[in-house]
Amino acid sequence: MMFNKNHSTILLAGILATAGCVGTPATPPAPATTGGLSMPRDVQEAFRKGTRSLDGRPGPNYWQNRGRYNIEITALPPDRNVRGNESIVYVNNSPDTLANPVIKLFVNIHKPGAPRAFGVGPDYLTSGVQFDGASVDGQPVTWQVRPNAFTWQSFPLPKPLMPHDSVRLNIKWHYPISLSSNREGMIDSTTWYLAYFYPRVAVYDDYNGWDRMDFTDLQEFYSDFNDYTVSVTVPANYVVWGTGKLLNPSEVLQPAHLERYNRSLTADQTINVASLSELRSRSVTTQGRTNTWRFQASNIPDVTYALSNHYVWDAASVVVDPATGRRASVQAAYNDTAADFRHMVRFAQHGLDWLSRNWPGVPYPYEKTTVVEGFAGMEYPMMVNDESYADTVFSRFVVEHEIAHTWFPFYMGINETRYAFMDEGWATTFEYLIGTVDLGAARATDAFKQFRVDGWISDRSSLEDLPIITPADGLIAPYGNNAYGKPALGYLALKDLLGDAQFRTALHGFMDRWHGKHPIPWDFFNSFNNITGRNLNWFWNAWFFDNSYIDLAVASVAKSGNGYAVVIDNIGGMPAPVDFQLTFTDGTTTTVHQTPAIWAANLRRATVTVPASKTLQSLILDGGIWMDATPANNRWPRR
Repeated sequence: MMFNKNHSTILLAGILATAGCVGTPATPPAPATTGGLSMPRDVQEAFRKGTRSLDGRPGPNYWQNRGRYNIEITALPPDRNVRGNESIVYVNNSPDTLANPVIKLFVNIHKPGAPRAFGVGPDYLTSGVQFDGASVDGQPVTWQVRPNAFTWQSFPLPKPLMPHDSVRLNIKWHYPISLSSNREGMIDSTTWYLAYFYPRVAVYDDYNGWDRMDFTDLQEFYSDFNDYTVSVTVPANYVVWGTGKLLNPSEVLQPAHLERYNRSLTADQTINVASLSELRSRSVTTQGRTNTWRFQASNIPDVTYALSNHYVWDAASVVVDPATGRRASVQAAYNDTAADFRHMVRFAQHGLDWLSRNWPGVPYPYEKTTVVEGFAGMEYPMMVNDESYADTVFSRFVVEHEIAHTWFPFYMGINETRYAFMDEGWATTFEYLIGTVDLGAARATDAFKQFRVDGWISDRSSLEDLPIITPADGLIAPYGNNAYGKPALGYLALKDLLGDAQFRTALHGFMDRWHGKHPIPWDFFNSFNNITGRNLNWFWNAWFFDNSYIDLAVASVAKSGNGYAVVIDNIGGMPAPVDFQLTFTDGTTTTVHQTPAIWAANLRRATVTVPASKTLQSLILDGGIWMDATPANNRWPRR
């Protein structure tokens, strides 16, 4: 998701449119905890039980649960009620007996009294989920949502679910769609975005048990990898876009539009599958009273759907795996008035291509992506819900960020409710890396500094310096910085420290070990230590576990042999890269880059020897995207 608590999107749109080492004595050793990194007790217990390993791999006793969902929903505007019937086969792969599975009810965030991070208006509020029936293994049961239950509630089973057994839950429900659209709800009276619309079994994992974290409309989600078959029934002349393979295009599309849709699946150039005038003439979809659109997706953490009777539909495809030639469909659905969305298929093609080939450099794992014009700036498996912007450069920037989330959290199964820095931080990292290609390094750096970094560096409150590892489900004020900018700076500093080749090897090794599973931060830290063969705990502690910040200072500069000895103090404690900008008395200049390795021996002071055959006149420390909290002490001589 795009998060802009500290800066408006208008500011960033304007920016995008225009805009050798010797250390001193060693620091104290890392805390004497498991693996050398501070670790909460529930995570320590997971390592003790052998579900996770200190080498960063899943442990010999690792397990995770999953479900098979068969969902039928009906959405018939102008009737605001979304009605659903689902069958869930839930498989308990854990060693534990489960008596009261937790069911997530995310759309209850709209109920009056629900705990929320933000205030809402009356159009946001609804009565929430209403249950019309439930059964367990075919036997009817009574289950109603408690008045004080909001986004989760326990579901008592008639008999406990034993280890390595399964249970079939059938739930019939309905809820009124919210008039106010953000992540889900009405985009307009005949355009709806259906996200988090179905009751689902919460994650039960090896370190936290049942996920009982509240959804407050700020932090995001944590889901198991499930298989889905979904049917969406809508009025004739409505198109449905959504997660998974469309199983029955020939049943819901008239021949001319079916031909365009099929052709788009292998096309490089954008094909208009349906125009506004064609939708108005009712020539696009099969003309009965209703149509049922059927989708299927496997081993995926969620499904979402959009429907409209007037959204333009564009589509093409792109090769996402050069080794096999595999293509992914790229689609866009939007109001005819959204000028930037006329380019959206091309923007999304570029994002999928670049992210698959460069960073993270893992082929896009799904068969398609669809970008829908809405209000969220939000990612979902195979789906993006983005606003329309006057600046097409900013539109591209946003969709690239949301598509980058495909890998983190979806492919990697991140608990983004608690460890948001493991998904938003990575998406922000890839956002910057692709931005340097799209915009050039100078404009991308300027945008990143002002949109992602300046708010943290300029805010000296204690909340904003809380460690990145702080559980995100307990954060409100510092959530944006801890989830986005700060961890992205840490990942980019790590890339600088290791070099591209070793960083890529470690990143791919971590992803190979944990995709389709549920890694936690310690799995990431330990994997990088293990794969690189380096103890990076000094780096992890400083960036992720300490309440450090970036503040370097030039302590002294002295002639030394064939160069100069520059002593730098790390006042803030974060091991950031830095460039030495040197000016000599003859008027020439040069820049010498220093990676975070200068802080490996001593986080607080480093002595760097700079070779120079000329007389040094002045020196400036420039962190680039690693902005300094006190620039005044970054010069020598001091002014």
